[in-house]
Amino acid sequence: MRIHSSSFDSNGPIPAEYALGAPGGFGGNRNPQLAWDDVPAGARSFALLCIDADAPTDPSLAGRDDVEIPVAHPRGEFIHWAMADIPADVRGIAAGSCSDGVDKGGKRAPGGPAGARQGLNDYTGWFAGDAELGGDYFGYDGPYPPPNDLRMHRYFFRLFALDVDRLDLPERFTAGDVFRAMHGHVLAEAAVHGNYSLHPDNAAA
Repeated sequence: MRIHSSSFDSNGPIPAEYALGAPGGFGGNRNPQLAWDDVPAGARSFALLCIDADAPTDPSLAGRDDVEIPVAHPRGEFIHWAMADIPADVRGIAAGSCSDGVDKGGKRAPGGPAGARQGLNDYTGWFAGDAELGGDYFGYDGPYPPPNDLRMHRYFFRLFALDVDRLDLPERFTAGDVFRAMHGHVLAEAAVHGNYSLHPDNAAA
């Protein structure tokens, strides 16, 4: 199975059009175009995740003017998208069809392929308690790495072909719920990743 995008090159820069954060403010926050092929026989649905593999593990460092987060700082994952129950006949997602612009407080009913379900991304926890931005962030919300982070962040779009029509998920599910529910049901996985940074030293990277 193979997944690819016309919105960014594999292992290339993701345009600010598809990011939540851009230099000086918000980006376009549109979901990128994705398409896939070579689907295995017996696939009955797909799950899609977008994961930043380079999120700082000490969130207190993010956005500070008095410190830069070193490349060697320990990293964890930050979930930008969790979608399940994508019908088996779907082979792509159009740019901007699931997210198109910034919704402060999160999208209540993001779009997507008919029948698919959108889960919570990690901005839900990141903005928790913020009077302006707090809320349930369903669907896709794009990259917004700390501008004081020296590391180039990698964003992996991971597609899973499953042998079930529907995953056993709660109404408000997370990527962790998807991983647990699809255990033992994955026929194939494909991934493509792009890079994004808001640090000035990475502007030309």
